[in-house]
Amino acid sequence: MEVVKEITPKQRQELEELIGKLEKIKGRHTELVTVMIPAGYNISAVVRQLEAECSTAENIKSKSTRTAVIDSIAMIIRELKKLKQTPKNGLAAFAGNVSEKEGVQDIQCWLYEPPKPLNVRLYRCDQKFILDPLKEMLQVNEVYGLLVIDRQEATIGLLEGKNIQVLRKLTSGVPSKIRAGGQSAARFERLTESLAKEFFRRIADAMKEIFFDMPKLKGILIGGPVPTKDEFLEEGELVTKLKEKVIAIKDIGYADEHGLKLLIEASQEEISNQELIKEKNIVNKFFETLGKHKEKTVYGEEKTRLALERGAVQILLISKKLKKEKIDEFTSLGENIGSEVYIISTESPEGEQFYNLTKGIGAILRFQIE
Repeated sequence: MEVVKEITPKQRQELEELIGKLEKIKGRHTELVTVMIPAGYNISAVVRQLEAECSTAENIKSKSTRTAVIDSIAMIIRELKKLKQTPKNGLAAFAGNVSEKEGVQDIQCWLYEPPKPLNVRLYRCDQKFILDPLKEMLQVNEVYGLLVIDRQEATIGLLEGKNIQVLRKLTSGVPSKIRAGGQSAARFERLTESLAKEFFRRIADAMKEIFFDMPKLKGILIGGPVPTKDEFLEEGELVTKLKEKVIAIKDIGYADEHGLKLLIEASQEEISNQELIKEKNIVNKFFETLGKHKEKTVYGEEKTRLALERGAVQILLISKKLKKEKIDEFTSLGENIGSEVYIISTESPEGEQFYNLTKGIGAILRFQIE
């Protein structure tokens, strides 16, 4: 079975922009045409179907809607006939009247080859374009369950893409080591152990409720002080299916939201292919190179453009905060000389720091240019 890879930052950026543009277009009637061709499907068969739909559209009562639909279908047909076959991942086509003025027709068409195989065959006339199959491609394929725990509290979270979500907080009721007067040491020990085991059981139940049937769960990361996290795994009655998903156990001194962030930082090797970690690593590499070998970095539009023109850029970093035209321009310049191009979000502290320092553009160089 072929493994479908995660889409690249550039592909994600392009798809988000296309979806954003098409979502803003609203038809006055059912005059916006969406056509989706699955990977491997015969494009000539789709053309024949659309030609038949053109004939059917002649029966639409409203003249303006009829004209818009027929012209939109005809435009898609013309574009499809330019192709010898369906692209590798299939094809999505959109056409319709985008004019905002009543009685004025401005038919535009978009053809898009998605970054993942398209598995749906679709022809639809509606007041909006059908975008759900493309939106699904933006969803993260893998998520990681998170648990940070000490004897007093625990926080269960989720790492999805670049986002850390707090899903559940629990407290134990286990007393501190200073025991109430009159209690014997043995009795106090029995009390605290009983409460701790009950706490572990509640955490295990919560994790089962949250994670057991989560289809995208790639792994579980657990953090906490020694020996609490280890005691939880031994005595907490965590179901076998979830125990087998534990890919990292880290010494963490916090059991709150801050602890979740520390746990992710400590587990970078285990989740090195995860989107948030990849982005942090590339930005940190830029800052490290800037600190140790300043001559091997440039930042700012003017100096980075010069380095690109001289073919010196090995890794190009572009902030997602920049305007689309600027992102597209520098992406093309980088690709033309074989640079690795990364679109950096500002959802992480590293991404925000990169933007603030560089105004959105920086690079690690193959060779010094000055």
